[in-house]
Amino acid sequence: MGNPNGFLLNNRKDNNTIPPELRELNFQEFHTPLNEKERREQAGRCMNCGVPMCQSAIKLAGMITGCPLHNFIPEWNDALYKGQFDMAAWRLLKTSSFPEFTGRVCPALCEKACNCGNGGDIKEAVTIHDNELFIIEKAFESGYMKPQIPKVRSDKKIAVVGSGPAGLAVADLLNRRGHNVTIYEREDRIGGLLMYGIPNMKLDKKVIDRRVKLMQEEGVKFITGADVGNGIDAQQLLNEYDAVALCCGAKKARPLSAPGAEAEGVMFAVDFLKSVTKSLLNSNLEDKNFFDPKDKHVIVLGGGDTGNDCTGTSIRLGCASVTQIEMMPKAPEVRGENNPWPQWPKVLKTDYGAEESIHKFGHDPRVYETTIKEVYTKDGKVCGVKTVQVEFRNIDGKRTLCEREGSEKDLPADLILIAAGFLGAEDYTAQAFGTELSQRNTIATSTPETYKSSVEKVFTAGDMHRGQSLVVHAINEGRQCAREIDEYLMGYTNL
Repeated sequence: MGNPNGFLLNNRKDNNTIPPELRELNFQEFHTPLNEKERREQAGRCMNCGVPMCQSAIKLAGMITGCPLHNFIPEWNDALYKGQFDMAAWRLLKTSSFPEFTGRVCPALCEKACNCGNGGDIKEAVTIHDNELFIIEKAFESGYMKPQIPKVRSDKKIAVVGSGPAGLAVADLLNRRGHNVTIYEREDRIGGLLMYGIPNMKLDKKVIDRRVKLMQEEGVKFITGADVGNGIDAQQLLNEYDAVALCCGAKKARPLSAPGAEAEGVMFAVDFLKSVTKSLLNSNLEDKNFFDPKDKHVIVLGGGDTGNDCTGTSIRLGCASVTQIEMMPKAPEVRGENNPWPQWPKVLKTDYGAEESIHKFGHDPRVYETTIKEVYTKDGKVCGVKTVQVEFRNIDGKRTLCEREGSEKDLPADLILIAAGFLGAEDYTAQAFGTELSQRNTIATSTPETYKSSVEKVFTAGDMHRGQSLVVHAINEGRQCAREIDEYLMGYTNL
């Protein structure tokens, strides 16, 4: 515990945020770091608790609180406070494969369980998320992050299908163990969800490229444009490799079932975001090879992170308006008595996209307890929507979604982006390997904590195993899957 009085002397201070009127003008990251003195003061607020709930990862009220990776948070906070930057990075990297990713896009489950927020005010928690990012960026800046090339190689070969956070984590650990790992990615760039599912202003793609280059120098092989199960034969991989890890995500998007949903201008959010990011990287948007919302009235169906990303992206591209429709009720502004620490706080969060909409259009884009009842079309194209308010009622003992009579409302719409979640993994890769699927359309394993599929030599991790989830969970699953593969290949493991 570097500073016993740190949490009393210093208030929480987050990284700086570029104001909406400036960040709306580009796709650059908009959080800027504190200076070294301020960051060390923030690390000094960590109390080195006897039972550090931040790193415990326990399930309360159906949700995980605390770090799934079991990061040694008090240890590297202490080292950061003392200016021992290499020590901090060493302890951080013991449990976290890619802190530069989680330090940008993780919702900080650790902070919600921090004892400094025990009084119910999560704004008093230690800035664990920002501290983590400072440590890893300092490590890259100082030259601490050098290729860790295994001194001894085994004769084992592993194919990892999918290069999202889970696939990268599997490959990273197995390569460090000395195995020979090849990653197959169907897209033209490595990164999966990190590359094309998260906009550049949240995760600059140079950060992904930097890590991929490091992994290549360490011996991991990457093959892009490789669609396993659709062009590349699954049986060929089973013949050539000692183990296969399927980490293809849960990309089967939930469709809109309203009349008119087949019209031009209705698309999945993931397709929209991918097209924008690809055009941004290929030509700085000059090729116009993306679904352009400029001067259009945009409806975003879904109130989660992906919906928020669609809102922020549409604003940057010059939309005429944006409305984000959410089926669930508005969360309370203050934590309820039935939602105590260290549970995940069920409180209203206004993310960057909503902030930017408030600035540009003068109002919050989110409309709660509402869904699209009908899509209006003209000449086969979207021209508006009919919305209706909804609520959950208990009917015959079942929680049923019902419409509120007389609540229908028409809204202008030229583009509808569906960000209503996912229905599990895309079928074709799993079917190509003959793996069994669960009721959630994910690859089935004997228990949720194991990663071997029903097919010999075939393992799975990440969203393809657990369903749509967070990047930090995908990384954790990838690490656990790597350990299981190593034990399968070697008869023991030291991972």
